[in-house]
Amino acid sequence: MTDRAHVSTDSLEDALLPWLPQQRWFAAKGSPIASLRVASRVDVGSRSDVQVEHLLVDVELGDGTVQRYQVPLGFRDAAVDDLAAWRLPIQDGPFVYDGLRDPTVIALYSDAIAAADSIGPLDFRLVAGAAVDAGMSGRVLGAEQSNTSVILGEVLLLKLFRQVASGINPDIELHRVLAETDCTYVAPLRAWIETESDGELSMLGMAQDFASDSAEGWTTALTSVRDLLASDRSPEDMDSDFAPEARGLGAAVAHVHADLARGLGTDERDASSTVAEILGRVEGAVAVVPELAEHLPSARDLVARAEAGGTATVQRIHGDLHLGQVLRTPSTWLLIDFEGEPAKSLEERRRMDSPLRDVAGMLRSFDYAAHHLLLGDADVTDETYARASAWAARNSSAFCDGYAEVAGYDPRDHAALLGAYELDKAVYEAVYEARNRPTWLDLPMRAVGRLAPPVRG
Repeated sequence: MTDRAHVSTDSLEDALLPWLPQQRWFAAKGSPIASLRVASRVDVGSRSDVQVEHLLVDVELGDGTVQRYQVPLGFRDAAVDDLAAWRLPIQDGPFVYDGLRDPTVIALYSDAIAAADSIGPLDFRLVAGAAVDAGMSGRVLGAEQSNTSVILGEVLLLKLFRQVASGINPDIELHRVLAETDCTYVAPLRAWIETESDGELSMLGMAQDFASDSAEGWTTALTSVRDLLASDRSPEDMDSDFAPEARGLGAAVAHVHADLARGLGTDERDASSTVAEILGRVEGAVAVVPELAEHLPSARDLVARAEAGGTATVQRIHGDLHLGQVLRTPSTWLLIDFEGEPAKSLEERRRMDSPLRDVAGMLRSFDYAAHHLLLGDADVTDETYARASAWAARNSSAFCDGYAEVAGYDPRDHAALLGAYELDKAVYEAVYEARNRPTWLDLPMRAVGRLAPPVRG
């Protein structure tokens, strides 16, 4: 059996320093790292030829901010080819790697959840009345983003939050609230993992039912767009017309909003504070996307019209809603990933906001689904672009129709505030694309141009 004690904390820190920035879930790519410190090493146990540790790692960036990550590690005597891509660069020692890529390591966490165990400072909690089977195998689901998701026994989805913050994680919090309201538009929460350090609680992960027979909303929508662009028919004449699905999705989002309001209440907020924050973000984005400057006068006019609306009802919302955050099952739509925007602090993500922000996020996602297939195609005609735009408009309208049927009000009746939220999202997208995919910048900038037409001369 591997003697992991021979791997000193100093050696782990030296290896993690170049390894962490290469991981998809590392949030500070491109930022200089001033220091890295292993804050905690917990012996999770051993199985077969593997020993497992759970690390909490503090990364201090060049600007003085500190980000904490959790890194479960596997230790083996010999290298395993299938795990080589996730190996830490440690010389003259055991084979050390990202444990969440190893089914044997995953099984240890799965059994700890089933037993509602406590391993050192790691507490595995079951939802009251929930039962989880022991002995379930696991596999990583799809591509990693800000978290790592693992399927347990094809019945549970275990999601580990790679970046850890002190306080209540909104994904766990809102799933617990929605369970209490018997919401049928989310996958039920079964368990979660937490830890306490220096008197502060941090939530590390959650397990919920896995919708094995589901399809991601983004994938389903793209199938409809591809079919449309390959034909000469109008969207409503297509067998793969997405509008009925968009209408059902709008109703599902409205049901979730209603359940969150019932479980956590609502408040009234002066619209001026909300739109002032939006305008501040738009103005600040000019430094990254100079093309936004000519849109500022129209953006200020839109904000002024939204501000004239007086107060706005606010509540807890999803916070980062788009087609990639919804699943279509044979019977319904499910909303997933209630963490909010990863770039925001935990406090910001738990703040009440208008449900219109979620609506705006979906409208922007329809626009992305409709047009991103045309990016980089020099042969795209005005007619083809118009057909894609017609798909986006049809499905945005259907979504709002479905939402209105359940909510009792139509988001489009609050056009200025909804437009301000759409502009906020489009500018966020423009900054992201400018930094990461410059060839995609035209997509959000077209939306900015529609919402806040340029003023020149």
